[in-house]
Amino acid sequence: MKELKRQFFYALVATLAVFCYSCSDSNPTPDQPQPEFLGENLIIVNEGNYGADNGQISFYDGINEKVTVDWFNTINGKKIGDTPNDIRVINDNLAAITVNKSGIVQFIDAAGKACGEVEVPNCRYLATDGKFVYVTSYDHKCKIDGKEEPFTKGGFVAKIDVNTKKTVAAREVGWEPDGICMYNGKLFVCNSGCYASPGYHDYEETIEIVDPTTMKSLKKVSTGAINLSKKITQIGKYLCINSAGNYGDVKPKTIIFDCETEKVQTYDFPSTYTTTDGKLFYTIGATTVYDANWNATTTYVYKTINPETQEVKDGIVNEQITNAIKALQSPYSLYYSPFSKNIYVTDAKDYNGAGELHGYSFDGKEVVKGTPLYINPGAILAVPVFGLKK
Repeated sequence: MKELKRQFFYALVATLAVFCYSCSDSNPTPDQPQPEFLGENLIIVNEGNYGADNGQISFYDGINEKVTVDWFNTINGKKIGDTPNDIRVINDNLAAITVNKSGIVQFIDAAGKACGEVEVPNCRYLATDGKFVYVTSYDHKCKIDGKEEPFTKGGFVAKIDVNTKKTVAAREVGWEPDGICMYNGKLFVCNSGCYASPGYHDYEETIEIVDPTTMKSLKKVSTGAINLSKKITQIGKYLCINSAGNYGDVKPKTIIFDCETEKVQTYDFPSTYTTTDGKLFYTIGATTVYDANWNATTTYVYKTINPETQEVKDGIVNEQITNAIKALQSPYSLYYSPFSKNIYVTDAKDYNGAGELHGYSFDGKEVVKGTPLYINPGAILAVPVFGLKK
């Protein structure tokens, strides 16, 4: 457990870009051996099936190539809950996980131990400044200081104090807000309106900019593309956003949004699952169309986008990785590790049985081969391991 805590500790501080190259309780002196990067582990959020209360968190030990499938339950003696969606590092000893159907934000410490939860019904994605966690919700009711705050015109963003684990404020935004991120002291929220139906409301097409201090909406920027869904991937001022369309005659698109100029660049392909190496966006786009009997047909595209030049290329990194991903049955998440520079992708298979984890080095070598996880493996977080080589 002590070693596991150290491993997760390094993942947290490294993600915050204040990484400390220490594997002991005190920093080594110059004449002591310096710890080296030995490899990495992965934390994977398995969504399970909505309403079945069978979500799980997996831990992949990359050093020994072993999986603890129900890692959260193993550590805490309880289930994570129904349909976990997102995981986000907060500080050097804390991370948060949204559990959508259960309606909670679950906090865990550096050892994976549960250390508080906050009720946020129908919660989706997370952003943080280290002091507060901001979470999007499709719901219309938020509890602040134990009192219910009703919203009538859309969903909301909740602001949670990291120290007290309480919701201290909330801001009503558009219908069914999904992806959220921070840039230059502002929150950028993607409104989806994915519950759109006749007589209820239309799909949304706006990115809402919110002041995280006052939780006031500063403005809404129209993108001209509907149903801004899934997690945002960010490179500095650039955001990669998926527009899912209406699953019929309005086709999905990809949006690259400049947070400084508020310029919108639109591409005629989806970006359902995205990641970045800090310079380029890598995307897997899924287009799902339903027939009259609600039978679904899904097709995929694989693209690389340079947000600076607006150049788009087919494929992800190289031909080997692209072909390997194309061979998967149902790609369900895409993740670039800043530590190993590996590309990881999960395969949900038939969405009812165990999905798989696949991994490739940046030059295309297979490093993780079809490792079984659980149902609908989604968000991934890399955990670097440092130590002294034997």
